[in-house]
Amino acid sequence: MDRPENNKAWLLVLPVVLIVAFSAIIPLMTVVNYSVQDIFGPGQRFFVGAEWFRETLTNERLHDALIRQVIFSLTILVIELPLGIAIALALPIRGWGVSVSLVILALPLLIPWNVVGTIWQIFARPDIGLAGRAINGLGIDYNYTADAFDAWVTVVVMDVWHWTPLVALLCYAGLRAIPDAFYQAAKIDGASAWAIFRYIQLPKMRGVLTIAVLLRFMDSFMIYTEPFVLTGGGPGNATTFLSQFLTTIAVGRFDVGPAAAFSIIYFLIILLFSWLFYTAITRIGEGGDR
Repeated sequence: MDRPENNKAWLLVLPVVLIVAFSAIIPLMTVVNYSVQDIFGPGQRFFVGAEWFRETLTNERLHDALIRQVIFSLTILVIELPLGIAIALALPIRGWGVSVSLVILALPLLIPWNVVGTIWQIFARPDIGLAGRAINGLGIDYNYTADAFDAWVTVVVMDVWHWTPLVALLCYAGLRAIPDAFYQAAKIDGASAWAIFRYIQLPKMRGVLTIAVLLRFMDSFMIYTEPFVLTGGGPGNATTFLSQFLTTIAVGRFDVGPAAAFSIIYFLIILLFSWLFYTAITRIGEGGDR
């Protein structure tokens, strides 16, 4: 006879759910309220409907920042995912080297975001920075403060250095969760290293890779502190992403209505892309299981 299912354990999670819902719903309601009003001061506000949304969606600077943001996030994913998988495969499986490798690998993740920007701001300077002087010493004219392409590449490399360890750690956890029986069966069948990776390791890492893709996409799509400290969004608008564009509207010009409308659009864009990534990865995984 089956025992009745006991769901009382959910009561332990209920306070956390209520706190998160409270802290998320009220700010969201406030943003939605501001997005349909023109606020002149305390008690001076007028309903404008979808005017701020139309103004935001037709802003050419927003279009440029969105294209720049999408290219940056896709570039980050294309670099960090294969690199993280390769690092995870290269890490030791047992022995004292495991702990040492994991600690060293996790060090960039412990550094605050503003400090990361400061480190790379000095490290990549063409006059006193170790990397900047080394690159210029090779005969390459490198200056991230004056050249848009150099600034873009520097921001990408900085993000790869900072966040690839997260992908590697997730992949390493997925690899260590694979039972040894799979490897033993592959060894008996004479499978090559590529066959083991293609048919055993990669499918078994599908769950952690889904998490890695979603985390890295959402975080890279909201990047602000590192490029702001490193380049300030320049030179020109070369490294001005959506978050910096939003900050300029909300804080720089204090246009509460357009900033609120853009915040909602920003949220929907992230939600849409995350859903697309999740759906694509899930369908690829289901196709591979057949």
